[in-house]
Amino acid sequence: MINSIKVNFKKLSPEAFEPKYGTAFSAGADLYACTDLSMSLVPGETKTVPTGIAVEIPEGFVGLVFARSGLATKKGLAPANKVGVIDSDYRGEILVALHNHSSMPVEVQPGDRIAQLVIVPYYTATFTEKEELTESVRGAGGFGSTGK
Repeated sequence: MINSIKVNFKKLSPEAFEPKYGTAFSAGADLYACTDLSMSLVPGETKTVPTGIAVEIPEGFVGLVFARSGLATKKGLAPANKVGVIDSDYRGEILVALHNHSSMPVEVQPGDRIAQLVIVPYYTATFTEKEELTESVRGAGGFGSTGK
């Protein structure tokens, strides 16, 4: 059984594409470039690519914008911030800051799939300052402290 929630979206441009899932069991819905012309990214460059859509994420959920694995591995393009966060109260256009990690210029064409949107529930925390925290086996060990 697949869990599903309703997410309203608005096309901000007639050329915009509706987010679409590639398969019945895809976790992420593809987001598409909504540009008039192709965009070229030279190695090491970051450009903001519009999607031409805004979404209405339900309260208690967040939209996470991830790289598309094929675009990242075949062309070296991935979101510059690694994971974008779309809060439920944001109603502006989804923009994807793509970074070219490759050693070659890469073209983004109008209508190209540029990222994927995953909708997930989240919790907010109540932070409480303490003088001491409970002990754990790991303790303060970080960055490779658990071995190979």
